[in-house]
Amino acid sequence: MKLTDTHCHLDFNKFDEDRDAVIQRALEAGVERILVPALDLESSRAVIQLAGTHPILFAAVGFHPTNLDGWDETTIENLRALTLPHPPSFLTGRRGKLVAIGEIGLDYYWVKEPEKQARQREALKRQLRLAQEANLPVVIHMREENDAWFGQASADLLAILTEWQNELQAQNHPLAKKPGVLHSFNGNLETAQKAIARNFHIGVTGPVTYKNAEEKRQIIRRLPLEKILIETDAPFLTPVPHRGRRNEPSFVTHIADKIAEIHNTTLEQVAKITSDNANRLFGWGG
Repeated sequence: MKLTDTHCHLDFNKFDEDRDAVIQRALEAGVERILVPALDLESSRAVIQLAGTHPILFAAVGFHPTNLDGWDETTIENLRALTLPHPPSFLTGRRGKLVAIGEIGLDYYWVKEPEKQARQREALKRQLRLAQEANLPVVIHMREENDAWFGQASADLLAILTEWQNELQAQNHPLAKKPGVLHSFNGNLETAQKAIARNFHIGVTGPVTYKNAEEKRQIIRRLPLEKILIETDAPFLTPVPHRGRRNEPSFVTHIADKIAEIHNTTLEQVAKITSDNANRLFGWGG
């Protein structure tokens, strides 16, 4: 059985004491690929370096919407310097260890000032253009004020992604067919369906296993497995039965098992489909 963890902050210091052991446990659980996203310029450099240390690790670079204090006029050029030395080959489909732009997006839960929200939107648009230039899919973060299922962040995000997707389609750009993933999706069914209609994948994390998450499970039941990715978001969002502990990539098994239960299929089938989805999106082989 092959599994993937398409979102794990393995560079965080919570893994400093046993990172190698964490990777080994992931391998023993059947995890064949782990994507490590960045949060700012420093971590973008760090995740690229980390990805080079082990065959199953891959990197995404970018600025998280709550980490824009270090964003200035030089930021995009600095990110471009990280991405363009490793451009994908459109002809062979081969990519290096850098496979995405992320974690980028909008967060109106932690950032409520209108001027800072406007800055988030501008940073997102500029990073989407970078992804377009580098032909790298995006890993999208979206969180609402008060964790509402639909609100201004959802509306703003869908508007920005729709405009970007329209531009990709007008250019017949390769990303139009596989633009990225809405990471750790916490929106409503309508938002998920609109994102899927724009060829985005939906990332499913540990909360789908929580006792009070029946509404979330009902949404996942309505989504095609071919558009679902499995993520731990480790060290956060630990699934049942390990809730309360530090999360880690080997725990993707529990998320996949819950998705199998929701879709009335087998763990092995969910593992295969979601791993194939990730391979098509990120082009990392295996």
